[in-house]
Amino acid sequence: MRLTTAMFLFLGTLLTAAGYGATFLLNDYFHTLGGNEVDTGLALAAAMIGTFVGVPLVGWFSGRIGAANLAACGALSVAAGFVFFTMLTAITPLIAVGGFLIGLGWGAFYLAAPMAVIERTNDADRALWFNRFGAFQMAGIGGSPILADFAIRTLHFPTVTTFLIVGGIAVVAAVLLAAFERVAAAVRPASGSRRWLRDFPAISRTAAIYPIVMVALGACVFSGILTFQTALVAGTAAHASTFFAIYAVTVVLSRWLLAPLVNRAPRETSAQVLLFIMVLGIIAMFAVPVSPVFHMLAALLLGIGYGLVYSIIQTQAVNDSPAEHRPAALTWFVLSYFVGIFGFPSLGGWMLVHAGKSGLLLLILICGLAELALAMRRAWLGSAPSMVANEIGR
Repeated sequence: MRLTTAMFLFLGTLLTAAGYGATFLLNDYFHTLGGNEVDTGLALAAAMIGTFVGVPLVGWFSGRIGAANLAACGALSVAAGFVFFTMLTAITPLIAVGGFLIGLGWGAFYLAAPMAVIERTNDADRALWFNRFGAFQMAGIGGSPILADFAIRTLHFPTVTTFLIVGGIAVVAAVLLAAFERVAAAVRPASGSRRWLRDFPAISRTAAIYPIVMVALGACVFSGILTFQTALVAGTAAHASTFFAIYAVTVVLSRWLLAPLVNRAPRETSAQVLLFIMVLGIIAMFAVPVSPVFHMLAALLLGIGYGLVYSIIQTQAVNDSPAEHRPAALTWFVLSYFVGIFGFPSLGGWMLVHAGKSGLLLLILICGLAELALAMRRAWLGSAPSMVANEIGR
C-alpha cells in the first residue's frame, strides 16, 4: 500500500471519525431538549444495537463489494443519523433511531476500514499501517468535539447547524473511501469473514481471545471518560474542551513519534506499560476538583496509554489467529469494542445519576485495572507456550 493512495483512506477515516466524535456532544444536546444522561445512554444503547447489525453486514458482504466500499456506506449512515437528530425538537423515544443509524454506520466503518488495511498489508508492516490509520482515526474522534464545541459556544452556531455540517463531512468521507477502493489494489481472503460465527470456537482457543476481551474493557474506559467529560468537570475549574484538545493532540503525536519505539519492544511488555499509564490517567481524574492540572495530566496519560495500546492489541488479535480466521478475529474484536464503547454509557449514565462522579470514576477504574490484569495474565502465559495451550484449551 502506497502512502499516496492510502491518503484517501486516511482522510476518509479522519472525517468519518469526526462524525463519531461529535456524538460526545449528544449529552449537551439532549440537555437543551430537556433530557439527561439517561437519555444519552438510551441513544448510545441503540447505537450499540446498530453496530451489531453493521458489523455482521460487513463480514458477509466485504468479499463481494470491497471493504472500503462498505466503509463508505458506513459513513453515509453516520451522516443520516446526525441529520435525523436535527429533526428532533424534544426528547422522545425516536432518539434511538438517530443512535441506531450512527451505530450502524460507525460499526460498518470500524470493521470495514481496518479490513481494507489487512487486505493491502502483510504481517511485517501491518502494525505500522494500523498505527498510521489509528492516528487519523483518533485525530477525528478527539478533534471533532473541540471544533464542534467552538462552533457552538464561540461562533454561536445552532447545534442543529453544527450537526448538519457533521453530516456533510461524513458524506465527503464516503466519497474518499469509495475512491480508495478504486485506486488501491486489494488481496481478499476467499472466505472473507462470512464464517465469523462458526470461526469463534477456533479463535477462542488461541491467544487472540485475550485482546478480544481486553478491547471491550478499554472501550469502557474510553467511552466513560469522553462521553461524560462535561459532567465530570462540572463545578470545577477544568473545561471539557481542554481535555479533548490535549487528548487528541497526544494520541496523534504519540502514534507518529512513539509508535516506532513501542513497536520495537515486545508487544506484551508494551501493552502492560501502556495500560498502567492509562490507569494512572483514570486515577488523575479523581483529583480534578483539586486542580485543573490533574485534568490536563489525565488527558495526557490517557492519550498515551489508551491511544497507543489499542493498535497493539488490535495487531495481536489479528496476528495471533490462523490466517484463515483473521477476518473473523477482527470481526469479533470490533464487536467486543462496541460492547464497551456503546454499552458502557448506559451503565455509566445510570451510575452518574445515582452514585455521582466518584461512583462513575470508580467503575471506570475497575475496567482499566481488569484490562491491565488480563494483559499481565496473557504475558505470563506467553512465557510458557505449553501453558498457553493448556489454559486456552480448557
